[in-house]
Amino acid sequence: MIAFLERFLPENDTEANPEDEDTTNKSLCLNLELQGSVDFTCTGAAGEDFGGIYHTKPLAVIRPAGPEDIARVIKAASLSSNLTVAARGNGHSIKGQAMADKGLVIDMRSMEALIDVATSDDGSAAYVDVGGGVLWEDVLSHCVLGFGLAPRSWTDYLGLTVGGTLSNAGISGQAFRYGPQTSNVTELEVVNGKGETLVCSENQNPELFFGVLGGLGQLGIITRARILLQKAPDMVRWIRVVYTEFDEFTRDAEWLVSQERGGESFDYVEGFAFVNSDDPVNGWPTVPLRMDQRFDPSCIPPIAGPVLYCLELALHHHHGQDQSTSLDKVVGQMLGQLSYCRNLRFEVNVGYMEFLLRVKPVEQAAKASGIWDTPHPWLNLLVSKRDILDFDRVVFKNILKNGIGGPMLVYPLRRSKWDSRTSVVLPEGQGEEIFYLIALLRFNWRGKGTGMEEEVAQNEEIVRSCRENGLDFKQYLSHYTTQDEWKRHFGKQWPSFVERKARFDPFALLSPGQSIFSRICPQG
Repeated sequence: MIAFLERFLPENDTEANPEDEDTTNKSLCLNLELQGSVDFTCTGAAGEDFGGIYHTKPLAVIRPAGPEDIARVIKAASLSSNLTVAARGNGHSIKGQAMADKGLVIDMRSMEALIDVATSDDGSAAYVDVGGGVLWEDVLSHCVLGFGLAPRSWTDYLGLTVGGTLSNAGISGQAFRYGPQTSNVTELEVVNGKGETLVCSENQNPELFFGVLGGLGQLGIITRARILLQKAPDMVRWIRVVYTEFDEFTRDAEWLVSQERGGESFDYVEGFAFVNSDDPVNGWPTVPLRMDQRFDPSCIPPIAGPVLYCLELALHHHHGQDQSTSLDKVVGQMLGQLSYCRNLRFEVNVGYMEFLLRVKPVEQAAKASGIWDTPHPWLNLLVSKRDILDFDRVVFKNILKNGIGGPMLVYPLRRSKWDSRTSVVLPEGQGEEIFYLIALLRFNWRGKGTGMEEEVAQNEEIVRSCRENGLDFKQYLSHYTTQDEWKRHFGKQWPSFVERKARFDPFALLSPGQSIFSRICPQG
């Protein structure tokens, strides 16, 4: 194992002429005979992402017509001494994870969209076969409008590709019940780092199947996924309730996610922290669900601190259900057992698709104002239940007491809903069922590049403070610059991840932007 691992460590620079290598690699690309295209000119977008922090210049952008083109690209790249390959979905990475400096970026959105709803052979389950470059928002509209069905687990923002979220985990307020999106896929088609196109599942090529799920693009490129479906509701009762005490907020949130389906329980549970002030970006105005709803600060107890907390809940229902009786009764019974500030409750009834696309209007407004195109130094963490109160004390009430210019999500997840065979890394937890997602989603309101260094430094301070206080946590959508940091991140899963890398991407061609492994020369 040690001898093999050393192959991935950086080597001394050779005497090769970079211009000669570029010429050779361009010739190699021009001889690919793809059904799609190779673009050496319009590569700028492929060297940037939503984070706006990392910038590279790829050699070329590949726009494949199908999996066969991707396989040809990878096989050709393996013949070179230095070419790498990265799959790019909708460019929503935040730290250059989908970039390939002087390499080949595959534009997954260029492939013909594949969305095919079907039923399993025994009729027990409905599913949808989806191309890896298809956006989740398109999956939603196709399945709901065409068949009255929907995937079980989502992300908050649906302008992401299927292959992109499955390469990480895919988390939202439904994950406490159904697990992340990686727990709701039964089959994949993958082009691995050897250029082999393989169908894989729990029973067919299982090592590749579980390795690719949450595998950060290191083992293969997902070209198709089979996703479980269920009957879609018509409507959603969307609710927000406010807390002044974090321990009460977490106690109620953990109780809610522990309720099993079949009884009276919500279908979606999330939460966020916000500033106890009238700040329009960080404070009270961020809580109401409609323009005509008002946050009354006189309802906040005088002893409240600088940070407040909001539970965000949703209950699915259908047209024809008697909202004045059964639905209101369920909501009333559930909320009646919670310890929120009684006069700080906000509710609306919205369509199911409107609820799942709730971030879309925010995106459109941010694009119109230019905020969408400014840097986004986001930080996402998974924190053990045992340390979540300390996280609140160290981070929310101290480092972030003035807000971040965007949402500060915090909500519980259940470990038993995650498949431990995947490459996803969770906090150790020491047998705890509950752990928390923390998502610090900064939007730079001061303009492009302004204040970005301070925001990045604050993220580093948060991570450093968590380590210094001995908190059990992992970064989600992580990015490290050294292999030692990645080894610490993967922990006990590192040896198996290295073995899978050696088996499915022996030359370390794939996803160089993750900075986990160094490219290996074929002769090495």
